[in-house]
Amino acid sequence: MNHELWLLFGISVVYLAILFLIAFAADSGRIPERFIRHPSIYVLSLGVYATSWTYYGSVSFAETQGYLFLTIYLGVTLAFALTPILFQPILRLTREYQLTSLADLFAFRYRSQLAGILVTLFMLLGTLPYIALQIRAVTDSLQVASQTVAPRILALIFCSTLVLFAILFGARHSTSREKHRGLVLAIAFESMVKLVAMLVIGATALFGVFGGFGGLEQWLADHPEALDKLYAPVREGPWATLILLAFAAAFLLPRQFHMLFTENLEPKALRTASWAFPLFLLLINLPIPIILWAGKAIELPIHPDFFALGISLEQGPSWLPVLAFIGGVSSASAMMIITTLALSSMTLNHILLPTNFPDPAVNLYRWLLLGRRLLIALIIMAGYGFYILLEKHQGLVQLGLISFVAVAQFLPGVVGLLYWRRATRMGFILGLLAGIAIWSATLLLPLLENSGFIRTEFDIPGLRLASGMDQWEFATFWSLALNTLLFVFGSLLSKQSLGEKEAANACCSESLVPMGGMVSAGSTAQFTKQLAQMLGHEAAQREVEQALRDLSLTRSETRPSQLRRLRERIERNLSGLLGPQLAHMIINRRLQLDIHTQTALADSMRFIEDQLEHSRTRLRGLSADLDNLRRYHRQILLDLPLGVCTIDRLRTVTIWNLAMEVMTGVNARDAIGVSLHRLPEPWGHLLGGFASAADEHIHHLEVTHGNKSRWFNLHKAAIPAPLPMDHPVEEARTSQVMLMEDLTDLETLEAELAHSERLASIGRLAAGVAHEIGNPVTGIASLAQNLRHEDDPELIKESINEILNQTQRITDIVKTLMNFSRSGGLGADTQSFIVHNVVEEAIRLVKLTHDGRQIRFINNCDSEWSIEGDRQAISQVLVNLLTNACHASTSGSSVEIKADEIGDLIRLQVVDQGVGISEENLGYLFEPFFTTKAPGEGTGLGLAIAYKIVSDHKGAITIDSEQGEGTRVIMDLPRNFHDKVV
Repeated sequence: MNHELWLLFGISVVYLAILFLIAFAADSGRIPERFIRHPSIYVLSLGVYATSWTYYGSVSFAETQGYLFLTIYLGVTLAFALTPILFQPILRLTREYQLTSLADLFAFRYRSQLAGILVTLFMLLGTLPYIALQIRAVTDSLQVASQTVAPRILALIFCSTLVLFAILFGARHSTSREKHRGLVLAIAFESMVKLVAMLVIGATALFGVFGGFGGLEQWLADHPEALDKLYAPVREGPWATLILLAFAAAFLLPRQFHMLFTENLEPKALRTASWAFPLFLLLINLPIPIILWAGKAIELPIHPDFFALGISLEQGPSWLPVLAFIGGVSSASAMMIITTLALSSMTLNHILLPTNFPDPAVNLYRWLLLGRRLLIALIIMAGYGFYILLEKHQGLVQLGLISFVAVAQFLPGVVGLLYWRRATRMGFILGLLAGIAIWSATLLLPLLENSGFIRTEFDIPGLRLASGMDQWEFATFWSLALNTLLFVFGSLLSKQSLGEKEAANACCSESLVPMGGMVSAGSTAQFTKQLAQMLGHEAAQREVEQALRDLSLTRSETRPSQLRRLRERIERNLSGLLGPQLAHMIINRRLQLDIHTQTALADSMRFIEDQLEHSRTRLRGLSADLDNLRRYHRQILLDLPLGVCTIDRLRTVTIWNLAMEVMTGVNARDAIGVSLHRLPEPWGHLLGGFASAADEHIHHLEVTHGNKSRWFNLHKAAIPAPLPMDHPVEEARTSQVMLMEDLTDLETLEAELAHSERLASIGRLAAGVAHEIGNPVTGIASLAQNLRHEDDPELIKESINEILNQTQRITDIVKTLMNFSRSGGLGADTQSFIVHNVVEEAIRLVKLTHDGRQIRFINNCDSEWSIEGDRQAISQVLVNLLTNACHASTSGSSVEIKADEIGDLIRLQVVDQGVGISEENLGYLFEPFFTTKAPGEGTGLGLAIAYKIVSDHKGAITIDSEQGEGTRVIMDLPRNFHDKVV
């Protein structure tokens, strides 16, 4: 041992300290968030796949297996090429259900605590040799670089340093559902260091040893056996086996799963990684053959595992061995940190918590944090123990491939998880146990036996030689074959539980099964109280509040549908804290569901809509066409200018479109999923009553809202549900769709038009008014002048009476005009009035006009008949009708107004002897702005307004006319129109 050895080790410690600073800067916000979330950082963090095996062992692998060393990276490239159908579905599940490890994923899918325990234990057993590989690579590289035997104490110090780093920046939070931005950035930095170191060493080998590409070509020409040795294994080696193992390792190794899914900050970055990460692996593997040939050319007296370090010592500048050594430290430290974080989370959730759940009086978060940190230290030290056990007995590649075969045993379970709903926990556990048994017999036991730790009587090498397979083909084929066989048959012969079926539907990307049942708890306070019995009050309150924030709900929430969503969210949050199976158990115990209560259609629709939104890019063919049609029809409903409200059989709102929001002021978010009677007034009472009413249409309904009157038309239709024939008919009417048409603007416009028409009529009457008022004014003036010279009392009295009569005549004319021009809506001044009198009043008004004075009016209405209504509005109708009759009649002709009693109706008829109306124009008379008069002589609003006024009185108006024969207008008015209002 000399100073140089400790100097190199000190450099490695300084390098780890730099990682500390990078991670700390990211976590403290000193590095911009957008930089940390950039896809390139995510891609580089996935470089944790390139461990000491890649950095050191790939050269030895290429020396013995030739170009087969590329299979370890071709398999990864294949896996990333399948990102849309493999990685994206898994990422969706891990994010949506907060599954932080592979054990969580399998425990969630197969609803089995045993499955989680089995996966965790097998992961620990299969990964410990790989952790030992990293420790050995660091210590051996120290020995090569210093040419001094490295004491075991250095390996122990290195492991202790990694424990400190993993605890400080990988276990800062009590829950693994929190993202570790600083850790991700530090791992990305390590990947960059590895890549740069490997490329620099490759360039040194190429230009320092061979003098460039020409020298390399000359050396290969002089040593043809070098190329033959690379190509020979290609023709006869286990290509398929090694590619399959690398394919599985690409996402099933604990470190890969953790960086791919658990620490994923931006789901979109996965698409970039699908091509960028294979490019990273290509770059880091390009120098491998050159380094191998350079080591052979200069006849390095060391194991090929460390040719990269040996070349830097022989050919490079003084700083290059330090860079090469740091690259090796990066490879080892990144793998160990991330692997132990992933394994500690699995061990905590699936072994420690189920066997030793803390008392509710204990602070749950502090307990979890201490437990996770203790497990990190134990796992790294267990790897150190495995390193001591296996020291000097296996190559780096052999130790790595043992772990690769181990994680490959999860492939059948992953296929069942994503694509086979019929897979059961029994099939998964049986298959995995079989795979573990074969893996242990063919790889683990020989490893321990070669290490001198145990002695067995099994002749596994003899069986392998008899099969004609090499070690990795034999172990992989038989373990996966038996695993898959038992998985399939075990699933087919066992029955799925209800929980398994629900989880299988959730794991299927095309599943659209909504939540079922209702929560027995009726408030968020009850949620906290129930959960506190297991989690403690502080943890229960914190988890409930977190779920409320996630769903944008308030503490006062009591809606059953929202409480059901809250329960689901709490379970998912607890899944990230305690693991899916333990979270499922706690929620089912403390927040029971009434499974017999049918979920409201609104919740089912919301769930299906959310699922389809996330699944849109995955739909193909007919499914995509149907989804597009659904979106199109739904968008029509949402954008319809009429208010649309649909309810299910429980009277719960399922659709509340934008027009309903505008009309009522109630947001769709606050309406959907709410019972009709719980909507704000007056809408709850209005719509609830209409839903219960037998009428399917209500016209011109006046509603007071915000101290203002508004008018609506309501329509509804029942939506029958497809039920069996033995169900009664009334049960088929399970839901309704209601349309609400806002007439307020139309009502206001019609009132304004009616008033405008009255003012227009006054304008037309102006000349007659001047004439009618002018005559009595002239008479009054003459009488007043005569009175100056009169002394006879009788004559004076007579003159005064005449003046008063003329004044009253003027007053009557003005009063009639004022009443006619008064603005008001129907019902504003309803009263009972004599029909004969209002007809007389209308005649007097019309006779003020020039045309009116040329016509003889006959009032044949009984002076005993009366109706109740808006006198002024009926007067306007009569004035319009009589004015039209005057215009159509010749001078000296007559217009007759007569009335008849028909049941509870009074029929008024206006009959003239005018030119009549052509047959083609009869159908357009009541349309606004249609007129048969010359341009500038009529507005075309008179009959339209008359029709509106009569309709508002629940009456009817028709016109019977023949050209040249005159016209008859018929009005049927109820005696009391209020009796006919619905």
